[in-house]
Amino acid sequence: MAIGAVPGAWLRFRVVDHLEPVLPRRHWGTFGVNLIACFALGLMVGLEQSCGDASRRVLLLIGTGFLGSFSTFSTFSAELRAELVARHWREAAVLAGGSVAGGLLAMLTGLSLGAET
Repeated sequence: MAIGAVPGAWLRFRVVDHLEPVLPRRHWGTFGVNLIACFALGLMVGLEQSCGDASRRVLLLIGTGFLGSFSTFSTFSAELRAELVARHWREAAVLAGGSVAGGLLAMLTGLSLGAET
């Protein structure tokens, strides 16, 4: 898992950092990588259902290691708190609702696509 975690965390940092100048707030970069991770994890779980025992190791390496560190609930929570403290109620509601509903939708979409193959 650690072998996957290091590149996942590095890539998240690079993507969010790269997107910062073009996004209105940094938390939208975090939002984006979290949705990508949800989709990718759903896809992997869907694909894993049709594969053998070796797929469990790949799921641990990529799913838990890479995607677990690519996505970040703790940063999402800190960024959501910052929006609440700043009294940006609408932004906080969209960020919270979009993260939960969007993450679930992205995961279910990936799962559906993965299960079809």
